[in-house]
Amino acid sequence: MPIARFKGCAPYDPEFGNQYGYKPSTAAAGIFTALFAISTILHIVQASWRRMWWNYMFAVGALAETMGWAGRAWSSQCPSNLNAFLLQIVTLIFAPAFFMAGVYIILGRLIALTGGKGKSSIISPTWYLWIFCSCDMISLVIQAVGGSKASKAAAADPPTQSKTGTNIMVSGIVFQMASMTLFVGFVLDFLRRTRKMNATLGKRVNILIAATAFSVLLIFIRSIYRTVELLQGWDGYLLTHESYFIGLDGTTMFLAVAIFNVVHPAWFLPRAIGHVGLSKNDIESEAEK
Repeated sequence: MPIARFKGCAPYDPEFGNQYGYKPSTAAAGIFTALFAISTILHIVQASWRRMWWNYMFAVGALAETMGWAGRAWSSQCPSNLNAFLLQIVTLIFAPAFFMAGVYIILGRLIALTGGKGKSSIISPTWYLWIFCSCDMISLVIQAVGGSKASKAAAADPPTQSKTGTNIMVSGIVFQMASMTLFVGFVLDFLRRTRKMNATLGKRVNILIAATAFSVLLIFIRSIYRTVELLQGWDGYLLTHESYFIGLDGTTMFLAVAIFNVVHPAWFLPRAIGHVGLSKNDIESEAEK
């Protein structure tokens, strides 16, 4: 493929192909760009309204998704443009990390509410953010290195495939999945401990826990999909068929962040955070406020 095709806005030509292996859907890109943009605006308004600034994590993640799908909209008009391809692949890779950062804080707040380290958790609430955000950052750096190698190979004249770059990206995603699996283990430990304490968290908190579990599950499903997709290679079946990307990346990530527009922590987390040694009655009272 001539290198000039990667810089301009040439129409899709099946004979030459492009980085996707297909012409991205304009309709799908437009719909998801709009959906993530709406979620971004709602998260900004909701976080600002209740002054829970850490909830901007969800807004930043949704904004990254918006940019990624806008990049795919650009690609739908300029299918071979490398800049459009890089915009979507970079932003859509790191967006879920911001969703997970918000989830880590939610768990930390719940642990602080129910007694903290030694009671509802084996580690301090603040360590969840430091440990798992660090893991996410390491994962993103690994994926960025791999993506850079793969992109340089795709932009070469003639274009080639970088097996090394792909393998590095896969290792980054697998590391992220391992980190998420460990986090889920801590969540289950938290639920076991609170049940053993006979702590009634209240209806609203239980709804938030269910929403958080739903979001984490979707992000985990997306990570499995991206891992299998990259293992198949840049010309593999999953990567060259957009319907899988729409269903297992776009849809899952939208639901993962939109659930917190409906079950927003500002309304579902008790305001009294940081109390140590709360009794069952105290927890019930605070959780219902």
